[in-house]
Amino acid sequence: MDTIIIHAEPKKKKALIEILKAFDIPYEVKKKAEKTYDPEFVKMVLERRASAKNGNTTLINPEDLWGSLGLK
Repeated sequence: MDTIIIHAEPKKKKALIEILKAFDIPYEVKKKAEKTYDPEFVKMVLERRASAKNGNTTLINPEDLWGSLGLK
């Protein structure tokens, strides 16, 4: 048996399924898995966002990058 992978829009998917049923062809539909972020990463980003809203930021002078970061 061969495998055919078809990426179809929802309306077209319905029509394809009906065709497969009419020809008595076995098929399976797999939902696309959602990409999720690591919960620790999400927590870190949210904490940094809240920290920035409270004014905890660093201003960087584009004319003196190293100096504005305290690395000179």
